[in-house]
Amino acid sequence: MNKPPITELIQSHRSTRTFKNIEIPRDIVKEIIVSAQWAPTSHNVQAYSIISITNQELRGDLANLCGNQKYVKEAPIFFVFVADFYPHSLVSQWEETPFEMEETENLIVGAVDTALAAQNALLTARAYELGGVMIGGIRNRAQEVAALLNLPKWTFPVMGLCLGYPQDVTEQKPRFPFYGVHHEDCYNRENIISALNEYDKDMLHYYSTRQVNPKYTGWITQMTNYLSSPRRQELTMFLKNQGFQMK
Repeated sequence: MNKPPITELIQSHRSTRTFKNIEIPRDIVKEIIVSAQWAPTSHNVQAYSIISITNQELRGDLANLCGNQKYVKEAPIFFVFVADFYPHSLVSQWEETPFEMEETENLIVGAVDTALAAQNALLTARAYELGGVMIGGIRNRAQEVAALLNLPKWTFPVMGLCLGYPQDVTEQKPRFPFYGVHHEDCYNRENIISALNEYDKDMLHYYSTRQVNPKYTGWITQMTNYLSSPRRQELTMFLKNQGFQMK
């Protein structure tokens, strides 16, 4: 079976962190943003905004807040994708209707809408032969990011996105085995243990043989280290202060 071009594009994903010093045409940038707007959205809420960061000083500040990720400053394009219910708060005021935003469901809707838009943006950029990397570090110090970007209440940064023409083609990182991800009719726990062991070996081989930054641990050690300590503990209070009480 021949794969359609879009399938080839999706399945060739790899994160790009080094970029050529080539400006991206404005019409391509616009197409990327328009494609983001055509992502699926819950109840047509469209609970997101996209901020293009063009000021170099601001780029540097954001790079530091993201954990000193230099490509945030160096990439030709850096977007911040923001979950955004601020417009919705305005129309509720205008119509003098209740604005019930305290439930956790609204937080999930905003995060999912925003993530879908960001993925559409990345796929469109890839179709124009650009590369990119999502930046979860935009949530490292969310309160400071919000202050820098003048984010109003009922918003929060979800992710950043660096885009540009790739300087180097990076190796593709393996994914979890298909049989450990796909379940039919119900969750199949029996497959998980064998999938974990298989993937741990695959990732150990990938990490130990890759040309850049090799390391000698597998996925199990990586995940246990990642999940063994609290992360971004201040994020919960920031979200609550932004109006998302998560009741």
